[in-house]
Amino acid sequence: MVTVLALGAALAYGVADFLGGAVARKSSALRALAWCVPVGFVVVLIAALLIGGRPTWPSLAWGFGAGLAGGIGLITFYRALARGPMSVVAPVSALASAVLPVGVGLFRGERLDATVLAGVLLCLAAIGLVSMEKDAEAGDGEARGPGRWFDSGPLMAGISGVCFGIFFTLLETAGDQGGLWPLVAARTGNLVVIGAALLVVIRMRGAIPGPPISGRVLIGLALLSGALDASANGLYFVAAQQGMLSLAAVLTSLYPAITVLLARIAYSERLRAVQRLGLAVAVAGVALVTMG
Repeated sequence: MVTVLALGAALAYGVADFLGGAVARKSSALRALAWCVPVGFVVVLIAALLIGGRPTWPSLAWGFGAGLAGGIGLITFYRALARGPMSVVAPVSALASAVLPVGVGLFRGERLDATVLAGVLLCLAAIGLVSMEKDAEAGDGEARGPGRWFDSGPLMAGISGVCFGIFFTLLETAGDQGGLWPLVAARTGNLVVIGAALLVVIRMRGAIPGPPISGRVLIGLALLSGALDASANGLYFVAAQQGMLSLAAVLTSLYPAITVLLARIAYSERLRAVQRLGLAVAVAGVALVTMG
């Protein structure tokens, strides 16, 4: 069940990231998040009310802390998606987000059997392989300075991955005694970060960068992205509570495979041989985890 839930979260995250990145490319990261995050909050709130449960202050605090880290991760991730190839940004972020929970899980004493451990290691290797891309964004013979490299995506993707890793870890620590209310607290933390970022940008620039999100298609993509991201949060949360943090986080972090494939179809982003190998390794890793 943990495998199914975590892979379901990976699928939902992958589609949500692709849609959110598409919206950010047409507008800006902050404008996209201003639509996606509130929608996700509403979805999670409705689910928490339907499921019930009595939240505790510690669980809400852990959830809110996870949301703050996740909100920072979302800003940097969406900015990276808007500026760099999705086939690079998503895997780099996922690799960084998987390492921290695995380390925390092992530190806590989680022990995987040989087959599952081999599958987890293959999944980590797959994320790394899918991340490999030639740096062709700077143009012919153009040197990429530190500031330009940061603005193009890779560093921002890594920062977002660290934030997501903290999000995964803190959300699992919140526990499930209060139903889905820790997720509501996490989404509240997301809203606080996004709201603060919007206020700072408006104060500094006088307006939110990027054209407004308009039109039924673009608005629909933003709403669907927010709903899928919230659903992925829920699937991961349940998976992490029912099984080991290290396993749930690694399987969930396979979401770049979906984003990469969708980007290949929609934007004709070319997959190198090493990236195709990474997708095959991911399939093998999931198969080993399932067998275990």
